[in-house]
Amino acid sequence: MLASIARGTLLAATSGEITVTIILVGILVFALVVFFKTIRIVPQKQAYIIEKLGKYSTTLEAGFHILVPFLDKVAYKHTLKEQAVDVPPQQCITKDNIAVEVDGILYMQVVDPKKASYGINNYQFASAQLAQTTMRSVMGKLELDKTFEERETINSAIVDAVDKASDPWGVKVTRYEVKNILPPQSIKDAMEKQMRAEREKRANIAESEGDRQAKINRAEGDRQEMIARSEGEKQRRINEAEGRAVEILRVAEATANGIREIASAINEKGGVNAVNLRIAEQYLNEFGKLAKTNNSIIIPTNLADIAGVIKSAASVIRDQAETTGQTEEV
Repeated sequence: MLASIARGTLLAATSGEITVTIILVGILVFALVVFFKTIRIVPQKQAYIIEKLGKYSTTLEAGFHILVPFLDKVAYKHTLKEQAVDVPPQQCITKDNIAVEVDGILYMQVVDPKKASYGINNYQFASAQLAQTTMRSVMGKLELDKTFEERETINSAIVDAVDKASDPWGVKVTRYEVKNILPPQSIKDAMEKQMRAEREKRANIAESEGDRQAKINRAEGDRQEMIARSEGEKQRRINEAEGRAVEILRVAEATANGIREIASAINEKGGVNAVNLRIAEQYLNEFGKLAKTNNSIIIPTNLADIAGVIKSAASVIRDQAETTGQTEEV
């Protein structure tokens, strides 16, 4: 009997300890849950939207924060980094009624987490849709050939439209880039033929311009060569003329000097006799050649009167010498 009572008491004590242990464990778990719900650590370049009893309370920025358990709740989490949103490809009709497929990338950044949470349901999807509609509008104002040249215009127009519309959403659109503009295959073939013809045209023009420039260069070279040759010929003739002039001058000066020396020698003592002797020698030499040649000459009637001939010649020489002497005196 006592043993049964002891066993009952032991079982009751053990059951009480187990209950206490379970209660303690439950309290510990509850404390841990409360602890983790109270503490919030927000990473860098992120923002948490806190609601209290379903109503906006505050925005938590990067750092350590303590919340009120069971009252405060993290409703939205936003990244403040710049985001790249892929804009799906779509069919656009150009001004000249050509269907092209266009896609792009939209770059945006959350600047107001509260507006991004409550201003719109999904700002990324809304921005991509707005970029597509704006793209269709812009492409409809351009011809196909201009779409490839006006990429910067297209990008600027889309950025302006989407950024203006996304301002109530707390989102800033930084830029938009067109990735691909794909016309139909038939248009591609036509454009390739056009570009091929344009390249051939430019090649022919370049070849003709090169040939024209080559002809101009050759003509200019021939002209310069002829000018150089004429200048050389002119200089050669000038040099030859100057040489002949100098030669004539030197000969004239030598002849004049020789005549003056002869006149001076005649005026000296015995000069006239020497002249007479020289004239007589030349006369006899020339007369002696008559038998050897067929030349016709005029001879005096009296061949024996050599002295008269010499006398006449001497008189002429003497008169010439006197005239030269008077000229020198003057």
